[in-house]
Amino acid sequence: MCGVLPEGLADAIRTTAEEIAELLRTAPDTGAPVPGLTWTVGEVAAHLAQANALMADVAAGHPRSHGDGSPQSIAAANEEALAAFGERATEPLAAMIVAQAAACLDAVTGHPADETLMTPMGTMNRAVLVSYLLTHMLGHGYDLARALKRPHMVDADRVRLTLPFMIHAMPRVTEATTTAGLNTRYAVRLWGGGRFGVTFTDGTAAVGHELPDRPDCTISIEPVAFLLMALGRSSPVGAMARGRVFAWGRKPWLGPRFPAYFTAP
Repeated sequence: MCGVLPEGLADAIRTTAEEIAELLRTAPDTGAPVPGLTWTVGEVAAHLAQANALMADVAAGHPRSHGDGSPQSIAAANEEALAAFGERATEPLAAMIVAQAAACLDAVTGHPADETLMTPMGTMNRAVLVSYLLTHMLGHGYDLARALKRPHMVDADRVRLTLPFMIHAMPRVTEATTTAGLNTRYAVRLWGGGRFGVTFTDGTAAVGHELPDRPDCTISIEPVAFLLMALGRSSPVGAMARGRVFAWGRKPWLGPRFPAYFTAP
């Protein structure tokens, strides 16, 4: 069967791309800094346009190299790509972001959703790739909204649609120095629905949609707080202070340690 995606994912891609485009069209200055990043508004927009085009190519079955899959290598490849791409005007970049998001969905419609593809974050199928596209747009859409002092578009429904990618990516971004020798089991539940399990065996993470039997620690977290923490946009301390995350189980003290086991993709 071709083009089968989780319910709501295609609509979330289109809506998010359009909302990012609208943010850009109201930006008074593309040279404005983006909080937490070294990039300007124009550079974030250019990066989004490039990334959406890359994912559209991958979805169409055209492999694209972009680093070696590690967060550090991908960051270096991002900088190199930006330096070679001069467009920083909001209107053309907004149009590119929308058009390339649509091109990615069109490519998925015409190909098997479960076919294995090579992407910047390793092999994955098209359904996970589109979840990756949504995750990436939400992260940088949040950045742009903060820079422009506008409401962001990250919401609980869209966060749940990022889980296929997040579950796929987490083993690849495990922080070896903090997980060395670790043996423990986590159950993570998002408020309102969505869950996954993480089992560490001698520091190696296995992540899946099913929860482990007898988890050592269960984490209950508000979805927006989950994504922003996972993408390095907010701190665990802040989320706990605002009552957005709770931990319990046989070893509840393991809850606050969980974010340190991963590097934001």
